[in-house]
Amino acid sequence: MLTVENLFVNYGMIKALQGISLVVKEKEIVALIGNNGAGKTTTLKTISGLIKPTSGRIYFQNIDLIKLNPYQITKLGIIHIPEGRKPFANLTVYENLRLGAYFVNKKREIEERLSFVFQIFPRLKERLKQPAGTLSGGELQMLAIGRGLMAKPKLLLLDEPSMGLSPILVEEIFSVIKNINKEGTAILLIEQNAAKALSIAHRAYVLETGKIMLEGKAEELINNESVKKIYLGVG
Repeated sequence: MLTVENLFVNYGMIKALQGISLVVKEKEIVALIGNNGAGKTTTLKTISGLIKPTSGRIYFQNIDLIKLNPYQITKLGIIHIPEGRKPFANLTVYENLRLGAYFVNKKREIEERLSFVFQIFPRLKERLKQPAGTLSGGELQMLAIGRGLMAKPKLLLLDEPSMGLSPILVEEIFSVIKNINKEGTAILLIEQNAAKALSIAHRAYVLETGKIMLEGKAEELINNESVKKIYLGVG
């Protein structure tokens, strides 16, 4: 589904990504773990077209993404939910969700997608007329994911979905991520909570200073001694 080949990204003299390669297959959750500054967010921004790479290739369903603008990448079915939630604070919950279906013109289809989002996040239906800026942190994360789902993504790029949330809400958000995947959406997940990410992922990559250092099945990496020591706080 998604293939990243030998990707390099520079910020001036800083080499943010140094030849990384990764694959996300259909209906798969792939975790990308690493410390702050490893290049995780840069990877997602490059896939979604927000950053142009120095070199390398990115293919989605055999389409070369490097040549496309972000809106064109979105129309292909790749939806990027960035770190920090970033709602349109002065717009209502409904208006934020409606923007997620910007490319959809059929009223019935929009209503079907809203219904799907409300099944996953019934709390958003209760807050439908509220300005997004009045929501709690957990509700904002629900809104961010819900807005992404309104675009009916084939591939969801999730950047730190649990950041700043209480343990109870973290469990809720990760349960939702698993359910979204079960509905057929592939997910590339960045998550500082490596243990949680590996617990729901099929496969994972470990990124260090712009390079892929380890890769494999999530169940194997969660038992890897280096991963346990550096990212899971075990040993």
